[in-house]
Amino acid sequence: MQYYYGSQMPLRVLDECEFWKEQEEEHTVVIRELVQDLEPKYVLDLKEWEKAFTETHHRVVRFMETAVRTNGTPSQALYKDLIQLIHYCLDQSQKFIYFCAMLIEDSSAIRDNKTAAVVMKHIIRESEYFIGVAQTVLYQNHL
Repeated sequence: MQYYYGSQMPLRVLDECEFWKEQEEEHTVVIRELVQDLEPKYVLDLKEWEKAFTETHHRVVRFMETAVRTNGTPSQALYKDLIQLIHYCLDQSQKFIYFCAMLIEDSSAIRDNKTAAVVMKHIIRESEYFIGVAQTVLYQNHL
């Protein structure tokens, strides 16, 4: 993410949320496709995560459409809602990281598949990257 957006930076983080929620949604599919013998319970969990990421992605897109209509001057209420949405996205990603770490530990299908374990760690790093970017924006703007 480029940091030259100045006062638009809090709105810019929505672009990151939109992109990363879509990525995390896709990651649930990658895991299911890569680990063909994944335990059924985890397959169901991943489908629930996929649904949750899809819903969050749509929520972010709707918020972006609203924010665009403010012509760069969001109301205080909209700004507060923006911050809540960003925090929600961060929390969701953090929970997904914990879930992925648990899969690495508890799923024999993943433990026994070195490629799957590497991919899982990569997925975790990507979600951690998103968290870092979003937190930087939040803390830079003292939100």
